[in-house]
Amino acid sequence: MPRAASQTGRRRFLGGLVTAALVLLGAQAAAVDLSDPPATTSPIIADAAVPTPPGQFSVQPYLTLGVVRGRFTPSWGGRSAHGDFTSLESPLKIAYGLPRNSEVFVQATFIQNWAGGVTDPTLPGRRAASYCGAGDTLLVLKHQLLAETARVPTVTAFLGVNFPTGHHFHLNPARLGLDSLGTGTLAFTPGVNLSKWLGPVYLYANLWYSFSNRNPGVVSNQLAGPLLTSVHGRDQVTWNLAAEWPLAGGWVALLEFYSTWDVGPLFRSSPEPRSALLGLSPGLEYVFSPGWGGALGVAVDLAGRNSFYAITPIVTVQAKF
Repeated sequence: MPRAASQTGRRRFLGGLVTAALVLLGAQAAAVDLSDPPATTSPIIADAAVPTPPGQFSVQPYLTLGVVRGRFTPSWGGRSAHGDFTSLESPLKIAYGLPRNSEVFVQATFIQNWAGGVTDPTLPGRRAASYCGAGDTLLVLKHQLLAETARVPTVTAFLGVNFPTGHHFHLNPARLGLDSLGTGTLAFTPGVNLSKWLGPVYLYANLWYSFSNRNPGVVSNQLAGPLLTSVHGRDQVTWNLAAEWPLAGGWVALLEFYSTWDVGPLFRSSPEPRSALLGLSPGLEYVFSPGWGGALGVAVDLAGRNSFYAITPIVTVQAKF
């Protein structure tokens, strides 16, 4: 089979798999009282549409372990990562419910990167390295535009601001790019979140557009990978889908599709090649009580170009006060 046909078939298969999964989960949809839907902890990757209730805090720590398996080529193929690269990230998300169906949350991240057995001759320095420190800080304001009804989903406006608090300058070549923990620029992300209860499943969608205020030309390891590339050359579109299926005894089955696509940029030119990354994340949630829940998932990068691909187990706990 020609390579182009094979790549087209792979992308169609991935899109069909996601569509089929969501359709199958929603096929048993029935009339359900929206005033008393089953409780969940919300998806792990996709962001919820319904804001935190006014006056309520939500604290949610995450633990993720990204194990890089290779790199996607410009033609959507795959090749070796030329080493063993691992990234342990521990984001902490704190949300607060504001009046008028709004929410503000802040998310800070601590990152530990490792590399070993590096064989890429283009990288200077040692063949093993490690580095740890704080990553960038994300501040988000959400405002619900439409409340869910029997026919209409919840529609919520999303505005995120990324602050460059992560290490991004005076990088040491001997650390193989592992000391790049941040983007080095202020970035803005407007978008929209959707959610709908279609018994027996919840469906979620995010569509966001990210752009930075300037192009400082800093470098990023992108999941502790070995290639040093600018991360600010292009704008980025994020498209996430998720489905939750509440089961008996507080258990909830979870399936998520996540993707990022480099586009534009709108406000400047860029010599950087476009990258993309698409993947699936099955998971399982457990609701301990109305104020406590947890979830476990595994994000598997399935397709992309000019980006590293990894397998990333994720665990999170959510507490509401």
